[in-house]
Amino acid sequence: MGKLPFEVGNCLILEDLYLQGNSFEGSLPSSIASLKGLQHLDVSQNNLSGSIPKGIEKLPFLEYLNVSFNNFEGEVPTEGVFKNTSVISLIGNAKLCGGISKLQLPKCPISFMKQRKSSGFKLAIVVVSIVIFLFLFSSFLVLYWMKKSKKKSTAIISTIGLLPNVSYKELYQATSGFSPSNLIGYGSFGVVYKGALGQEERLVAIKVLSFQHKRSSKSFMVECNALRNIRHRNLVKIITCCSSMDYSGNQFKALVFEFMTNGSLDIWLHPERDNENQSSNLSLLQRLNIAIDVASAIDYLHNHSSQPIIHCDLKPSNILLDDDMVAHVSDFGLARLLPTTDDSSQKQSSTIGIKGSIGYVAPKYGMGGEASTEGDMHSYGIILLEMFLGKRPTDEMFKDGLNLHNFAKMALPERLVQILDPILIPREVEETQTSTLAREYNNENEIQKNEEPLDIVNLCQIDANVHKCLVSVLEIGLACSMESPKERMNMEEVTREMHLIKNAFLGSRIRRGGLF
Repeated sequence: MGKLPFEVGNCLILEDLYLQGNSFEGSLPSSIASLKGLQHLDVSQNNLSGSIPKGIEKLPFLEYLNVSFNNFEGEVPTEGVFKNTSVISLIGNAKLCGGISKLQLPKCPISFMKQRKSSGFKLAIVVVSIVIFLFLFSSFLVLYWMKKSKKKSTAIISTIGLLPNVSYKELYQATSGFSPSNLIGYGSFGVVYKGALGQEERLVAIKVLSFQHKRSSKSFMVECNALRNIRHRNLVKIITCCSSMDYSGNQFKALVFEFMTNGSLDIWLHPERDNENQSSNLSLLQRLNIAIDVASAIDYLHNHSSQPIIHCDLKPSNILLDDDMVAHVSDFGLARLLPTTDDSSQKQSSTIGIKGSIGYVAPKYGMGGEASTEGDMHSYGIILLEMFLGKRPTDEMFKDGLNLHNFAKMALPERLVQILDPILIPREVEETQTSTLAREYNNENEIQKNEEPLDIVNLCQIDANVHKCLVSVLEIGLACSMESPKERMNMEEVTREMHLIKNAFLGSRIRRGGLF
């Protein structure tokens, strides 16, 4: 019982359809004509009505058709399978007419023929009208989009300021046709190439926007706006931008930055094992300087730029190092601009959803919280712990409630050597530690020791001033990465404290006549 569903036409690979004797009602769906591979169709002995779909005569492989004993009416098609009376059965449908002469059906009434032609004419008018409307509408959309795109492109260029013009051709040549050999990294919404720009072959980093990401265009505008008026020694300097078309006629956008020869902090903290040329020996002083550089950059963004900026994606791969190992914060694709007035709600001008990076992003962002300076503080705290412990927050050891923050908190201050990056431990301490200590974690995620008390190693083998310096830095990392935003330090405090820690460390080294 019931009607044949129109969706039967979706079974495109159907070859045989036998529906006889099922008491189906209503019309035979016109979608049957979509079954191009149909060979046998039997809908006999039902209560189907209406006309036989004309599209059936166009089915190329149909070799058997039985529509007998229904209530079909109207003109029988004359092409396709309907030409062969031996493979079709129409009996039991008293109101059928027309068809080929061999069927010996009555001729269709003139009124019916006129009505059918009139209906076809009306349908043709409707179809033509719709096509004309769609053409005009699409033309309007294209013109509107081109006009808007032109204005948007002009707006993008103007947000950067008066920068030298650079064309797609120049960037194509600078990167040897965007060769994979010049690919040096991936940003939030694009890829980064190394290039030699201009006749002087100035080394630059070219961030090319990827339009496969639905929010990439918005990200480009956000990064342009964020970089428009900021100037700081610890922020990557933008040289120019390009908004054009590539050689295939596709939209192309790119930002051009100064090139950082020493790569990212991430590759220094976690060098690839198969890269023998990669040095990973960042000294304690270098790490202190890098931490202060990053803190200075974020303090500037939060408190001293013309409009407060939240970075939203701080992580070691977004911290780049120049020839002198000075750190520069990069990648503002997720940045947020805060209101310049005192607004307790601090609503952001950007509509891009906060993504950040797993392990560094503040917990409240994962629950839909708005961007805030406290979110950057959390990311900075995690980075600080990672810099001195040598472990990523996504390390496989962090599970079942144990994370980088808790890992450091449980160990400080007595068990510092157990968790410290081995590169920062003098060889004699490392050998002692290897022979006397084993790091294990029980079900309560507590650090175990097997032989000598760890505080003896700390006191006897590590310089007291170095120990104090490291503990102070890690305590700042813990204070910045507290779960509650209200409990975190602000960047002005962090910058001040980090300078005091560094000065105390240098003072102790000078008095002892050497650097650690």
